[in-house]
Amino acid sequence: MKTTILGYPRIGAQRELKKACEAFWSGKIEEKSLLKIAANIKRQNWLQQNELGIDLIPSNDFSLYDQVLDTCLTLGCIPVRYKNINKNNALELYFSMARGLQNKNIDVTAMEMTKWFDTNYHYIVPEFEKEQTFKFFSKKIINEYKEALELGIKTKPVLIGPVTFLLLGKEKETGFHRLDLLDKLLPVYLEIIQELTNLDVEYIQFDEPCLALNLTDKERQAIKLTYTTINTKFPKLKIYLANYFDCYDKNLTTVLQLPIDTLHLDLTRCSMQLSDILESEHFNPSIKLSLGLVDGRNIWKNDFEASLKTIEKALTKVSSDNLWISSSCSLLHTPYDLDLETNLQPEIKQWLAFAKQKLEEISTLKNLSLPENEPYLSLYEENKLANINRSNSKLIHNKVVKERVSGLKELDSHRKNNFTVRQSKQKQALNLPLFPTTTIGSFPQTKEVRSWRLKLKKGLLSQEEYDILIAKEIKYSISFQESIGLDVIVHGEFERNDMVEYFGEKLNGFAFSDFGWVQSYGSRCVKPPILFGDVSRDNPMTVKWSTYAQSLTKRPLKGMLTGPVTILQWSFVRNDQPRETTCNQIALAIRDEVVDLEKNGLKVVQIDEPAIREGLPLRKEEWTKYLNWAVKAFRISASGVQDDTQIHTHMCYSEFNDIIASIANMDADVITIETSRSEMELLNAFVDFEYPNEIGPGVYDIHSPRVPSLEEIENLLLKAKKVLPVEHIWVNPDCGLKTRDWPETKKALENIVQAARNLRKLEI
Repeated sequence: MKTTILGYPRIGAQRELKKACEAFWSGKIEEKSLLKIAANIKRQNWLQQNELGIDLIPSNDFSLYDQVLDTCLTLGCIPVRYKNINKNNALELYFSMARGLQNKNIDVTAMEMTKWFDTNYHYIVPEFEKEQTFKFFSKKIINEYKEALELGIKTKPVLIGPVTFLLLGKEKETGFHRLDLLDKLLPVYLEIIQELTNLDVEYIQFDEPCLALNLTDKERQAIKLTYTTINTKFPKLKIYLANYFDCYDKNLTTVLQLPIDTLHLDLTRCSMQLSDILESEHFNPSIKLSLGLVDGRNIWKNDFEASLKTIEKALTKVSSDNLWISSSCSLLHTPYDLDLETNLQPEIKQWLAFAKQKLEEISTLKNLSLPENEPYLSLYEENKLANINRSNSKLIHNKVVKERVSGLKELDSHRKNNFTVRQSKQKQALNLPLFPTTTIGSFPQTKEVRSWRLKLKKGLLSQEEYDILIAKEIKYSISFQESIGLDVIVHGEFERNDMVEYFGEKLNGFAFSDFGWVQSYGSRCVKPPILFGDVSRDNPMTVKWSTYAQSLTKRPLKGMLTGPVTILQWSFVRNDQPRETTCNQIALAIRDEVVDLEKNGLKVVQIDEPAIREGLPLRKEEWTKYLNWAVKAFRISASGVQDDTQIHTHMCYSEFNDIIASIANMDADVITIETSRSEMELLNAFVDFEYPNEIGPGVYDIHSPRVPSLEEIENLLLKAKKVLPVEHIWVNPDCGLKTRDWPETKKALENIVQAARNLRKLEI
């Protein structure tokens, strides 16, 4: 029995990679310094895994930005618009594909970005042409294997499998299916494998999480062709096939007949699949099984007792030599090290395990499974006690909250009248022009603003001093918005850290780490709250600053809240009760806040729900149940106000086609979405469905440092105008402006406002 993991966090325990990338982008450090910091993180990751007993350590799981983008470069899958970028400057090309590039010589947009399956991690979407060609372009996978080898560590290189890579991308022209490119792609994979085997690589991990989806026969045949071809060419190569986030389900028969060495199972998301495999007529006892017992998606301590029973079950059909103990998926989705947390309440801390601790759990499970396990029995007893303490803790349960949720009625999830009636009343109350302009909520959080929050936390600023500074910043942002002519303005959210963490800090049932950072995309890191108990709201959370901001202007001010599904999805969520129940608890707390904002004079409230699509189960047969409770939770949060109060919601970086009816059923008066990177392509789902309510298709890609021109914005709006009623169109950025700088923000918003004015003239 041996141990392995599928991947490890790469941002650094202190977010060293984030800081280095941002310093590089701003010209504060050179490429050499960035690469040195990256090399040090990789080295520390490998050495720590080695020290803590991981037998087979992954390489090529590290990335400067995103593993799918890395794969695009590895395979030479580079869109033609980047052809004029200096090919001798690999980093400029790499980051231009991720973030776009704008200077006096070049102006290219970034590639699209969307969610990695049902996680909050964002990947760069590969782009495919009908005559697409591939070549072994970037040697990153080779170089990282050599780097680890220099440390005396023989790793398991990780590659996104060819079928998953193709399915993750999109066709940029009609007349073909991206899977038709497999014949062109496979030879490049074979070339990569050849170079790796020349270095005496024993195992290669092929990530094929598409195997958790409802695959067609054609897609399953592509899987079969891929791994049969690789095995035929490299019969001695040990293929480690990894699926995660759900069961193999109807793909299992195909998978069990593949010529592979090791099959990985995510047993935290699908515990039943071990029985399905062991009982299958196609199961070959000589195949190795990788048991994904330690959760790579959440931070709760493993239940050793339950995991050991699973191992015992596997051992009834598989020899110990053919078993791996592993994480369920890459530990990319978990924070680095619980040992860094000195301020967590001890009772809660004993229930947790971050990435480093998960390595220890994997190693301990292996040792507990050995005959000579006596030295590790104390760890077993300690683990058992911690899990018992958690289940019995008085911190978790609140009788009043449970009774309020159980008392919910159908009327609690419905507005008083339908959208048509509400729209008429809202037009009268708000008196907005055609193509009303707004932003998604946040304005740039400068280094100075972030320093105030840190000083307050350290006691270097009093609450009164801090409030004066925040009030001054809000006043400035209101003045700026009025000066350029935005129609519905926001207070800027300068007092907020993260859009989920901020609310978690003001609700009961949440705990917070100091260093629990995980990567969301690129250099963007989030610190998810730890949702451990029943959720309730004791006091208003946003009323103070929202009402202050409204007092500074006669224009409508939009209250900004995060929705219940997004708070649920973007937290480390308790796993001791149904997610639906937890979501309804959050929804009631948000509902109380919406009602309080209305009582204090705000007639526009935005309840952000970017995670609705993300939470969708990977298999379609499970969608209806999830969508029913997720949509209902949003409606509970939004339905306590009068008809003339306008409810907005926001969603970004998601595909909407297959859930558009449920999005319409959310019944938000206005929805804002991300459409600039896809040049309004994402709008098609709303048009085809004849979405009934108002919509703001984003015209400014805030995840790129480039400023869209006035002409570019006008063209996007003209596209929208062709397919949507003009009285339903809003004009706004793709997302919040928190991560942008003020100069680019001002220029982009000025262009947005002018574009809206120009389109109004066309309607006169």
